[in-house]
Amino acid sequence: MQIGFVGLGIMGRPMAHNLIKGGHQLFVYGKRTVPPEIREAATVLDTLKAVAERAELIVIMVPDTPDVQAVLFGPDGIAAGLSAGKTVVDMSSISPIETKSFAAEIAQKGCDYVDAPVSGGEVGAKAASLTIMVGGSQSAFERVRPLFELMGKNITLVGEVGAGQTTKVANQIIVALTIEAVAEALLFASKAGADPAKVREALMGGFAASRILEVHGERMIKRTFDPGFRIELHQKDLSLALSGARALNLSLPNTATTQELFNAAAALGGKGWDHSGLVRVLEHLAGHPVAKG
Repeated sequence: MQIGFVGLGIMGRPMAHNLIKGGHQLFVYGKRTVPPEIREAATVLDTLKAVAERAELIVIMVPDTPDVQAVLFGPDGIAAGLSAGKTVVDMSSISPIETKSFAAEIAQKGCDYVDAPVSGGEVGAKAASLTIMVGGSQSAFERVRPLFELMGKNITLVGEVGAGQTTKVANQIIVALTIEAVAEALLFASKAGADPAKVREALMGGFAASRILEVHGERMIKRTFDPGFRIELHQKDLSLALSGARALNLSLPNTATTQELFNAAAALGGKGWDHSGLVRVLEHLAGHPVAKG
């Protein structure tokens, strides 16, 4: 398949590489730096419009809602190069409401729109083991599914357009609150005089076991806070959760509290930390680190 791919960042780079390994031809936008391994294997074009003209399916993997809007509808954007029968797949994590609006505009061009945000971080992107949460028609999903299978393992069509983004927001609530819980638990253990590494090892064999305790608990102990998934991106996701909650007349008190902790991390200079770096805020409040390093 001829695929356009926009967004070659921490996540997009390995995702695009896995599509290339799967035998597909990629067209990428070359205004910004293109990673060497992608440049060697893909066709680099000067405009997003040209990417859409050459590709039969376009994947977008950029940070936020305004970025998707600019990619799609900016001057010489993707929409300008679309023709009937093509498919746009947005794998970014953005507003479910805006997703529906974008899809409606793309549909006017006779094209399908699929929202398919992912979870699993850089590790999952490299290993092609991402969880992919999909919103769109059954026919569009079946068309795109072989590509998803090159990038992920747990692939679910949740519902119509926007359902994928709604699921991703729910995912990010769970992830954020669990990171905060792991951080509190390891900080408590360390302050009480226990070895946090041994505590984590013990907890991994019980009901408290989780992927976040496994991966991010280790980061907290080893002090490895290079992203990963940046705190500023998780702030964006929780903002989507809280704005959605207001629209639904819904209270999400622990989500709001965790967002304030992310805000505090940003104030401490941590926008670019991995989201496991949330522990640093609790350490700051306690005057005690989980571990030295």
